[in-house]
Amino acid sequence: MENKIGFIGLGIMGKPMAQNLIKAGYSLVVYDIVKPAVDELASAGAETAKSPAELASKVETIITMLPNGPEVKEVVSGKKGILEGAKPGSTIIDMSSIAPGVSQEMARLCKKNNVRFIDAPVSGGEPKAIDGTLAIMVGCDKADFEPQVPLLKTMGASVVRTGEVGSGNVTKLANQIVVALNIAAISEAYVLATKAGVDPALVFDAIKGGLAGSTVMNVKSPMMLDRNFKPGFKIKLHIKDLANAIETGHQVGVPLPLTSTVMEMMQALKVEGKEENDHSALLNYFEKLANTEVKRG
Repeated sequence: MENKIGFIGLGIMGKPMAQNLIKAGYSLVVYDIVKPAVDELASAGAETAKSPAELASKVETIITMLPNGPEVKEVVSGKKGILEGAKPGSTIIDMSSIAPGVSQEMARLCKKNNVRFIDAPVSGGEPKAIDGTLAIMVGCDKADFEPQVPLLKTMGASVVRTGEVGSGNVTKLANQIVVALNIAAISEAYVLATKAGVDPALVFDAIKGGLAGSTVMNVKSPMMLDRNFKPGFKIKLHIKDLANAIETGHQVGVPLPLTSTVMEMMQALKVEGKEENDHSALLNYFEKLANTEVKRG
């Protein structure tokens, strides 16, 4: 394996992912605009760079984990961006969740510079980023996939190529639709149970093993029941993902009525100043409608 990897973006997800690479024996060169995050990785043995261009000049594989498409464009192709410093034949693995069209645009630009571009967004939130069990959805040329699997498996429990560049982010958008609608359904159900006089914790215990059960239910129900909305995945980030899903749906001719409805629920929570909360706080929207509060009995 290539032992030296570049990593750009050390946020809630990126920092533990980078730490897992160090634990797996990779040497890292890191960059982020937030200095404390860089310092933390440096204390774990990572080398630091002053710009994406400088980082790219030191490695052949660069992982990016950034908030959205504009940041990916800036880091890849902006001033002192990756393409200014990248060696011919380098590979960018963008693990950000962005619009598929942006991934394809970046891939075309990289190709002109003899740089490979892979989109590999993840699902699982902060807990799975920490324990290295993310689900990683990859879009790239077939020939570019296999060489990167060992690297990606240090961060994820599953690594699946879903097609050419852009398909990884299409898959992630599908994932985010299912997660959002699942959280909304669970929230609505627990509010109904609570107001009808049934302990929602017992409802969870009773239904989690049946057809209604899901990973989303198992992860988010304890947070809801404990009223713990500390973010593993923020509402504002889910809003970003659903906006990308709706935009992509419009581009390809797919109406997304349920996605649009949950998007407006999240927008209402944003107006209330709750966009920094975990997306399990979608529960608060339904509680407000019913004038009731879900908690363990």
